[in-house]
Amino acid sequence: MLGAWLLVVVAIVLEVAGTSSLKLSEGFTRRGPTVASVCLYVAAFGCLGLAVDSLAVGTVYAVWAGAGTALVAIVGTLYFGERMRPPAWAGIALIVIGVLFVELFSGS
Repeated sequence: MLGAWLLVVVAIVLEVAGTSSLKLSEGFTRRGPTVASVCLYVAAFGCLGLAVDSLAVGTVYAVWAGAGTALVAIVGTLYFGERMRPPAWAGIALIVIGVLFVELFSGS
C-alpha cells in the first residue's frame, strides 16, 4: 500500500513538471519543452495506472488532481511570476481541504 501511495506522489510530481513544461512550450512552438511535457504526462499516467491497481480510483484521482492543482498554482506563482488574488488562494485551500476529506473519509 505504501508503494502505491509513493507512485501517486511520483505521478503528482511528474504531472506538475509536465504542466510546467507545457507552459514553457509556448503553445507547442518550442520542441524541447513540448516533448518533455508529453513524456512527463505519459510517465505520470503510467504511475497513476499502477497505483489504482492497489488503491481506490476515486481517492487516487482526487489526491492526484487536487495536489497537482495546488502545486501548479504555487509553481506558477514562484517560477512564472503569475499572480493570484486571495480569493483564488482560498479556492486552492478548499481543494486541498476537499482532498483531505476524501482521503480521511473514503474508507479505503
